This record gives sequence, structure tokens and C-alpha cells, in this order.
Amino acid sequence: MSTLATSLSLGHFIALGSILFCIAVAGIFINRKNVIVLLMCIELMLLAVNINFVAFSRELGDAAGQVFVFFILTVAAAEAAIGLAILVTLFRNRRTIDVAAIDTLKG
Repeated sequence: MSTLATSLSLGHFIALGSILFCIAVAGIFINRKNVIVLLMCIELMLLAVNINFVAFSRELGDAAGQVFVFFILTVAAAEAAIGLAILVTLFRNRRTIDVAAIDTLKG
């Protein structure tokens, strides 16, 4: 193991995950117009949580967190594919991906 891997503690990984999560939350609150950016921020939130799962899994010496991350990434990939397919369909029908225009779909 290299010296860099041994010098990184659990706190470093938690700080990185927290920073990424805060950036994603800020991205959601700052940009409420573009659906693609909103989807990217949600993906960034999931990746920040995954970093924390892997960090705690490494710290505790248990592989359960890493297995859980595998399932989260699988669901996130499916969510991204379905979300982008819905966006393509909405863009073809309405010629916009503005959240305000999509909001008119409420029944």
C-alpha cells in the first residue's frame, strides 16, 4: 500500500463526500430551469453518498458498503437512462426542456 492511501483517513473521505453533496444541493437550488443540470446534480448527490459508503466500508473492514454501492450505481444508471429518454421525448414534443414548461403536465 502506498503512503498516500494510508495517510487518508475517514475524515478526508467524509469531507469530500460532504463537499460534493453540498455542491449538488447548491446546484439544485441555484439552477431550477434546466432539467439536465438537475439530473446531473442528483447523480452527484448519489456519488457523494457512495463515497461515504465506501469510506465506512473501508474503515470497518466490511464489504457490505461496497456491495450496496454497486446496487446504487446500477439503479442510478437506470434512472439516468430513463430520465434522459423522458427528456428527449419532452423536447421532441414541446421543443424545450425548461422546468416551467414541463410543470404544465400536472393534472
